[in-house]
Amino acid sequence: MSDAFGTPDTLRIGLAVVAERRPATSPWADWVWRVVDVIEHAPDTPPWTVLRQEPSRTLFLAGHAVLSLHPTDTDNYRQNLHSDDPRVWVVLRDAPGEPGMALHLVTLDPGEAHLYADVGNDTLESLPLPAFLMGPAQRFVATHHKERSFHKRRRDRADPEALARRRPGDDDA
Repeated sequence: MSDAFGTPDTLRIGLAVVAERRPATSPWADWVWRVVDVIEHAPDTPPWTVLRQEPSRTLFLAGHAVLSLHPTDTDNYRQNLHSDDPRVWVVLRDAPGEPGMALHLVTLDPGEAHLYADVGNDTLESLPLPAFLMGPAQRFVATHHKERSFHKRRRDRADPEALARRRPGDDDA
């Protein structure tokens, strides 16, 4: 399957995300958000549909997403899948309107997740990798992974004359 940004070998897996909103105890925020589940089958409902409301929390179907696996990123997926605790990362982003969040991304790539962690403006959650994603991800890596050797680039030699000090007025240009 191919998408606008992928190759014909890109694997796309549909899923849904469940998020929780709790009242914050901080004077700087009204709510605390947390991703609680990534699910395979979900009803075809609009994003941010309330699933359950309790006095201390509200569960939402944050929305449907597509997890895309790309052949060029198999090294990162492989690292994740072979770890003691394989993970899936979900990124929620502040959005205008109610409820104030938007589902931005779901990934199996720890490197991509790290980029969102460095920015600090998004809510990044890591969950154990669900069984329904494990098999397809392992098959994808087994099919598309290619060992890539590391080649250190050789730097250009410095020109000592270019680095020499010049006196004011000694312009050759």
